Amino acid sequence: MIPHRRNKFVSDWFAKYMRYRIFKAFNRVVVTPFEPKEGHSILLLCNHFSWWDGFLANYLAFWHLKRTLFIMMQRDHLEKRMFFNLTGGFSIEKGARDMIESLNYAANLCNDPRNLVVVFPQGELISNHTTHIEIGQGIERLVKRIKGPCQIIYSCTLIDYFESLKPSAFIHLFDCGVAGEVPFTELAQRMNTFHQQALADQLHVEH
Repeated sequence: MIPHRRNKFVSDWFAKYMRYRIFKAFNRVVVTPFEPKEGHSILLLCNHFSWWDGFLANYLAFWHLKRTLFIMMQRDHLEKRMFFNLTGGFSIEKGARDMIESLNYAANLCNDPRNLVVVFPQGELISNHTTHIEIGQGIERLVKRIKGPCQIIYSCTLIDYFESLKPSAFIHLFDCGVAGEVPFTELAQRMNTFHQQALADQLHVEH
């Protein structure tokens, strides 16, 4: 696997730069009010539907959830964009021998309460209009390996235009519980319940 080579100066600069890029590209970015648990790391599970997903997760980590960002990326994607290695990117390769090493690596990062680890459980780009989020066994293996107090948060980003030429991103955050306290089947059920709730809530957002 490819471990991260996170550089604080580069990561902080990039978070500020991407905030500028996001607010230039989007009409609005609306994040539901959310208070993370004190003394807990965060495993941020995000729906995966666009090129922007990792950058929006970076924005959440730096500006809202106040944690140090690390992000699990497919190895071939990271190899093509090694700059992200300096901003917390580390690799995973499905079916490879070092997949377990990547999961152990991610779990170890989650043992530090200062950290936030981003994972896309869908593993591929799927429309944000989907009504069901598939959660692979890799997530189950990852959660089981976390030893420290870690809050699992589901982040569902939905896009609407309304009267603007630019899209608006609505980021719905939900507390799925603490690693080790929620059985995997219940975690998967909660994520899908929250996802469907986000789709329902989206019908009533202000514009």
